[in-house]
Amino acid sequence: MAPDARSTSPAPETAVTVVPQPRRWGRLALVVVLLLGVAAVFAVAHFWSPHANLRITTGPPGSTAHRFITAFVSVSKVQHPRVNLELVQVSDLAGSAKALEEGRTDLAIVRSDAAPPANAQTIVILRRDVVAFVLPPHSHVSSIANLAGKTIGIPSGPLQASNAQVLDTVLSYFDVPAKDVSRTFLSVDELAKAVQQKKLAAVLTVGPMAPGEVVDVVAAIARATKGTPGILGLDEAETIGKRFPGFESIDVPAGAFRARPATPSDTVTTLAVTYRFAASELMPNVVAAAIARSILTTKAKLVAITPLANQIEAPDPDDKSPILPVHPGVAAYLSNGDQSFFDQFQQYFYVGGLVVSLAGSFFAAASARWNRRRSEADWRPIKRLVEIADAAPRADGTEIAALESEFHQLVSAVLGRSPGGGDTDRMSAFSTALAHARHALDQRRASLEPDTGSRPAPTLVVSQRTPPASAGPVLPP
Repeated sequence: MAPDARSTSPAPETAVTVVPQPRRWGRLALVVVLLLGVAAVFAVAHFWSPHANLRITTGPPGSTAHRFITAFVSVSKVQHPRVNLELVQVSDLAGSAKALEEGRTDLAIVRSDAAPPANAQTIVILRRDVVAFVLPPHSHVSSIANLAGKTIGIPSGPLQASNAQVLDTVLSYFDVPAKDVSRTFLSVDELAKAVQQKKLAAVLTVGPMAPGEVVDVVAAIARATKGTPGILGLDEAETIGKRFPGFESIDVPAGAFRARPATPSDTVTTLAVTYRFAASELMPNVVAAAIARSILTTKAKLVAITPLANQIEAPDPDDKSPILPVHPGVAAYLSNGDQSFFDQFQQYFYVGGLVVSLAGSFFAAASARWNRRRSEADWRPIKRLVEIADAAPRADGTEIAALESEFHQLVSAVLGRSPGGGDTDRMSAFSTALAHARHALDQRRASLEPDTGSRPAPTLVVSQRTPPASAGPVLPP
């Protein structure tokens, strides 16, 4: 038989089919950034939106301030249920101003001439009160200088000290020593009686051009004297206001305090002070604007609860007074309307967007760095397979076994990863390197096996009892 020669043809290449999967890391990073962005926007909106616990001062029960605050709180509960107003009890306007200055309250009612807090800014003007020197009928007093050596009456009450300070301020402007003018504090009816008895040269009263203290004093004096009281004009009011910023000039029209006979009989220029709803300068613009908007747009509802709210007015956004300046958020709202109010939110959203953008850049940089390091690690097995293919032709039996072992470890490590870890280019290169290394290892292993030449012919074994199949017929002996 022909010898059975050992085949030396190369082994077929090992075919490894790897199905590449899309990389998930980029999508995951994008999802994380988007979620963080949404969370940041909601966090900014939640923090800066007008909802919070706001502390607000309130005067003694029954006072003007207390009645207004009570009305404001009741309306706010309906308009802004998420805004909780916590009342801070104070004894008077001075206590209200001090509480705001010391940070014990967020909102307070202050009077412009009564030691206003340095850190206070105006939300709205609650009331504008006229400083009126009410003169008896047929009085010969024509100027403040004429009051020297005379007695001035002041209505008694919680504000008598503040009103007495107003008198001292006016006297100082006209260089009239305060000690040269006596003052007495009496009830309205007692003041009218003292005027009738000619004990008082004038009555200083501070009140609105509406039902209030001035109107009450004028009416009482008119009844007591059976005449028409007069109002002392202060033509220097504008100059006084510039020297003392807590005051301002105001024109009082004829008949503002009494219609018939008219008091005053003609338009009179005098001083005025303002009661203001003030907030700390640290209050965010959007919150201050929301409070101002709430008060100004619900004025009708406030008036239904207390007539005092009828005198509420918006401050002048261009007012540059150093005393109780308009809050920037309120000024923006008054200048631009609701658009400004929402623009405040938009500005904070821009800040939130900037934060999100920076966070996105950070995550993108971190993702790129991670991907680069991950890519280097992913390509390392491919590089090693090429090195194995290059080393195989020179390896001896021991080395080829080690290379075979490392080959299988690399295949197991790469194919044993999660399906989401591959990409098309890398896995294609891995398949090529894998086949290349497999072929080189098989070739080297085949070359290391000894070449034994032709095999010997098989030995024919014949049984003694069984004749060979090819023998002829068996003859008898």
